[in-house]
Amino acid sequence: MINFLEGVLMGLKAYIAKRIVYMIILIFLVATFNFIIFNMMPGTTLQKYVANVGAKMTEERLNELKRIFGFDKPLHERYIIYIKNMLTWNFGRSFESTESVQKEIMSALPNTLMLMGISEIAAMIIGILLGVISAYKRGGTLDTALVTTSLSTYSIPIFWIGWLMIAIFAVQLGWFQPGGLEPQAWLVPGGRPTTILGWIMGRLYMLVLPSITLFIFLFGGWILLTRACVLETITEDYVTTARAKGLRERTILLKHVLKNASLPLITSVALTFGFLISGAMITETVFSYGGMGLLTYAAIFRTDIPVMQAVFFVTALLVVVANFIADLLYGVIDPRIKYG
Repeated sequence: MINFLEGVLMGLKAYIAKRIVYMIILIFLVATFNFIIFNMMPGTTLQKYVANVGAKMTEERLNELKRIFGFDKPLHERYIIYIKNMLTWNFGRSFESTESVQKEIMSALPNTLMLMGISEIAAMIIGILLGVISAYKRGGTLDTALVTTSLSTYSIPIFWIGWLMIAIFAVQLGWFQPGGLEPQAWLVPGGRPTTILGWIMGRLYMLVLPSITLFIFLFGGWILLTRACVLETITEDYVTTARAKGLRERTILLKHVLKNASLPLITSVALTFGFLISGAMITETVFSYGGMGLLTYAAIFRTDIPVMQAVFFVTALLVVVANFIADLLYGVIDPRIKYG
């Protein structure tokens, strides 16, 4: 038994070491590809920015920008500097605001984590539970209703859901503001909260509409995915054996069926958290919510290349890490998976 455990641990260590090497190579390739994409576009990235600025740009200012952003150097030197900066999280300065890109990201990131965290986690939990119920009641009225609802909400454009929420709850009923990060009372002198609790309540108030919008759009996908995964395992022999032993249906569904059907769900959860930092671009734009999605949209609209490069690189990095974590969880969930 001891020799067996030692063999498993050695296999796991070797697997983790190989995956870490693979991750390092993949991150380097992602950074390289990110550099190539923006430099293969017609014209230089600085020329695109200058074209947006127009007549306000002088020759002296243009030369200064070339020096600041490194466009006075040959391509291979810029590539080496870029790789070093990406790996040290030195993303440079925004073309538009000239502020540090890292500072802009750290300012928008907490807002996105609050919005995406609330809506994604709620959609996952409720969607997975309803998906299990839908599969268990397959062919029945409840299953038909859940599948129809899921297909409907997942097919509706998210910007339309956002506009509908604003039209009903902000314009018609006046219960919420149509958008922004702070309640209207905070925007007048002396209107900001004097306590941390007041600040939290104000921010949660502004999260209601965008969170519900994202939840409506997302939970249907989790229902459909969970239902499909559970249907593949619910008719297996071990489920019949569990029922013959007199186990409760809840125990069979959660501990036997869902556990064995969870590998695709783990992959989806990992990818979801990997893309968490990128934000919900459409939702944040509709509600003028100052998160990573709105920051990315503004960077694309203004051709702010340093911001786009940073956001794309960080998002890809988190997806790589999320896949690594998912691979490790496979062996925990399913003992049949061996690391060697």
